[in-house]
Parts: sequence; structure tokens; C-alpha cells
Amino acid sequence: MQGVRVVLIGGTSHTGKSTVARAVAERLGFDCRSTDKLARHPGRPWRTAEWEPPPHVAEHYATFDVDELIRSVLDHYARLWPRIEELVADRATGDAPGLVLEGSALWPARVAGLTADPCTRAVWLTADEAVLRERMRASAGYDELPDPERYLVDKFLARAGRFQSLMVEAVDAYGLARVGTDGRSVRELTDGVMTAAGVAVR
Repeated sequence: MQGVRVVLIGGTSHTGKSTVARAVAERLGFDCRSTDKLARHPGRPWRTAEWEPPPHVAEHYATFDVDELIRSVLDHYARLWPRIEELVADRATGDAPGLVLEGSALWPARVAGLTADPCTRAVWLTADEAVLRERMRASAGYDELPDPERYLVDKFLARAGRFQSLMVEAVDAYGLARVGTDGRSVRELTDGVMTAAGVAVR
């Protein structure tokens, strides 16, 4: 029987999905991709070395309340799902290298149908909300921001926390795997994800 060909790694923002996905892909000799590269929803509303948020991103977080932000991002992921499904199906059955795909767009209710195929496994990463807050504020340079920009960071953080709560509820309802990231090294998390996904740790 063919072994695991696709490993899906979900989770809210700043749980370490990208870092762990790269490490798992390297260990397995798989390609690594992010759902963020398929189509972008308004991203983080703060500047980084790689990202200058356009004006509509600030407007998005300033205008919507947390419930509206959640509806908006989940609607975006629903629209994106056919592309994810096609990508997973292609790698699960094709001759190309295996795939580690990470991203918040990997919503449990949809992924559950993919994991019926033994070639596809999924794991979600979680983190304590205090840890998420610390990571996001550090990334944003929160202490140096003016109040209007802090407000946008706080809205993003609130959306991330609500998203994680809904995600964990769905992961548990479908009997899927999740791994807590708090206080664990990348090596430990990589081992934990591979074990949870049922692939050999090496």
C-alpha cells in the first residue's frame, strides 16, 4: 500500500506552521507550500521586512468587528478550498514528490474528507493565547506603535484567538489530530507532528 504522500498542517496565525512545515518537509524529502500563496486574504495589519500592508487592510480591521472578521476569513477559505483540494489530490496520487501544505485555510470540516485517503494526513498546531499575543506583539513592534495601529494589531489578535477556539472545537469534533506548540523546540514539534500524522520519525 502506498504510504503518506501529503501532510497538512493547520492552525491560526503565529503558531509556527511555516517553520514546522519546512522541517517536516525536509525530513520527508517532500515539497513544502503554503495556502497563503494560493490567494491572499487581508493579512497582518502591521509592517514587517517583507510586508507593507496596503490601505484596504487597515480599513478591513478597523471597520469589522471580530465576528465579521471571522466570517470574512472563513468565506475566503471556502472560496479557496477547490484549489486546495485539487492540489492535494494531485500530490496524493501523482508521481511528483510528496507535499507538506500548511495554512489557516485548512479548515477541519473540509480536511476531514481528505483524510479518508490513507495517503493524506492532517495535524493542527495550537498555542496558548498569551503566547500568541506575545508573538504577534513582538512581530508588530507593538510597544512602539501609535494607538491607532495598536488597535489594528489587537483586532487581528482577537480574530486569531477566536479562530483558534472555533478550529479546536472542529478538530475535536471530527476526531482529528492537534499538537500544542507551547515550550517545545522545532525538533520536538516536528517529531510531534510526524507522530500525530502517522509517518515515521527520522
